[in-house]
Amino acid sequence: MNNRTSFALLALLTAVGTLTMTSAYAEHHEGGEHMEDHSDIPQACVGCSMEDAKDAAAKMLRDDLPISVWTDKAEYGHNDMIKVTGQVANVASGYPVTVSVVSPLNSIVTIDQVSVTQDGTFETTLNTAGAMWKYDGTYTIKVNYGSAEKSNKAKVELTGGIGFTPTYNQPTQTKQCGGNELSASGQCVPFTISGGMVTGASLNTDDNSIVIMISSENEGTLTVTPTKTVLDGIFMVLVDGEEWDDVEIVANKVTVMFPPGAEQIEIIGTYVIPEFGTIAAMILAVAIISIIAVSAKSRLSIVPRY
Repeated sequence: MNNRTSFALLALLTAVGTLTMTSAYAEHHEGGEHMEDHSDIPQACVGCSMEDAKDAAAKMLRDDLPISVWTDKAEYGHNDMIKVTGQVANVASGYPVTVSVVSPLNSIVTIDQVSVTQDGTFETTLNTAGAMWKYDGTYTIKVNYGSAEKSNKAKVELTGGIGFTPTYNQPTQTKQCGGNELSASGQCVPFTISGGMVTGASLNTDDNSIVIMISSENEGTLTVTPTKTVLDGIFMVLVDGEEWDDVEIVANKVTVMFPPGAEQIEIIGTYVIPEFGTIAAMILAVAIISIIAVSAKSRLSIVPRY
């Protein structure tokens, strides 16, 4: 094949390819069954500023959200008006938007219901003057439109008021008792048990006693040795509420032989009466009254008679 023939063949192939592409392009744009719908794609904002582009993007976002809310500013004083504006995607006739405000203390500041216009927008104003708004910090404006799915929130900062510093109570640490000690109202009491197990214990300050809960299927023995700062002057033991005689008491050491199935053992004691206690005060009062009575009688006896 000479050069002349080769050039002719190349020209023919180029012409055929051009006709094929032109026909396909025409078929794609002229045939209704092949045309794509691009109506949902927003038109390009030719010549728009950055602010216009941001506004357009924000509007698209609001249209997709069930409910949106925003404020005219991000920071306010404690005597300002907060303009709250919002929009719902689908208007339900007769349903208002519930607007609530939560303070930095996590307490409700105000609750209101706002009507929704036909175009889906709503608007209200919040007055920051008042005792409920006195603390500085972040206030959360919550909006709800009938269900949890249709809710949103906006946050604003209040300054120039009272600074709030949360206080935390230091948790009290429970005293850790050893393996051979039972914990009774924060006190550790040495004990040993056979034939059962201790399930709990507490101090009964009304009766000056230690109440010990046990679990037992067989008869057994419980020995308890409380310190005098916990219980002193032990003189009686109750087993399941009944006075029990099968007991050995040596100073502050108590050994109780309990029957099968026993559930509660109460060890009762008494504290030492102070030297100038209630009884001593009563005796002193009686003595003073007696002295006064005797003195009065003596004065009457020496009055001269006429």
